[in-house]
Amino acid sequence: MVTGLYVDPRAGRISFEKYATKWEGEQIAGEAGTRITDNALRVHLIPALGSYAMASLRRTHIQPPFKKLSEQLGPGSVRNVYDVLVRVMMAAVEDQVMAASPCKRITLPSMPDEEITPPTVAQVNAMAGVMPPYIRAAIVVLAGSGLCIGELLGLQVSDVDFKNGTIRVERQRLQSGLIGPPKTGKSRRTVPVGEVVTDALLAHLAARPSKEWLFTMEEGKPLNYRRWKTEWNCARRALQAAENEAAEREGRKPVALPHMVTHDLGHVYASALIAGGASVKQVQMVLGHASAVITLPIYAHLWPGEEDRTRSVMDAVIGGLRTGCGPVGDSTHESAGQAA
Repeated sequence: MVTGLYVDPRAGRISFEKYATKWEGEQIAGEAGTRITDNALRVHLIPALGSYAMASLRRTHIQPPFKKLSEQLGPGSVRNVYDVLVRVMMAAVEDQVMAASPCKRITLPSMPDEEITPPTVAQVNAMAGVMPPYIRAAIVVLAGSGLCIGELLGLQVSDVDFKNGTIRVERQRLQSGLIGPPKTGKSRRTVPVGEVVTDALLAHLAARPSKEWLFTMEEGKPLNYRRWKTEWNCARRALQAAENEAAEREGRKPVALPHMVTHDLGHVYASALIAGGASVKQVQMVLGHASAVITLPIYAHLWPGEEDRTRSVMDAVIGGLRTGCGPVGDSTHESAGQAA
């Protein structure tokens, strides 16, 4: 009580399940954050820790479930679950349900340091070729603008400036089908696009006129995430089936095609900008990243010629140190700053 760490033992008798459920109901978050929190608690944390009294939880109760999780999920998913647990425990400490959080010295799987490999133009073209005509232009837009799928599904016809070659990103369509703002303030942006994108959209609107949403389904409703995911997966299977048939005709072993996801198309836009000399700040702005800290770890390896650029800069800065460091000539040399 003197140090301020006293907690009424009766408060800590509440079970983890009851406290975490109450805590979840009080949170304010977007759809994605709500989904991650609910999945972490409902699927993983409550089944593993739900029956424990909050005050009885110790590190030894927490490490085993996460060891098991690391054998079932990827490192990123495991860390998402752990982040939710940390937030619950911090709230419990602040609510004086427990004296200290048991989330200390918990060993988690390390995150792999994998470099992004953007899809090739041929791969993007092949994917567009097997997509249904009513959304074929979406492949071109995603690869040529860096938009994420939610932003593309939220585009209206008025967001495209065909004359100036820009797309205004003001909203995104959530997986629930509702329309919401972009994830961050930086996500509200105007993205420059080339004629390949605007021509594809003009052809798309000529075939499927619309006064509001840019991409619509056959029944006239706006294209939603579920339909997009279904069409994307069908297209991927069609590409692999075509490769298998070609291999059988040619008497060779079929090649497993790269597992390309929708988000990979945005890497095409980013890598093209970098190859053209765009700065980190420019790439950050057009992709809608909140900070360059997000952009750099993903794309740092794509910036070309950094070693040569470093050499040139250093030669320009310390070029004066060349004097006296080269071969000594026949007639003159310098020693201790004096010519002889």
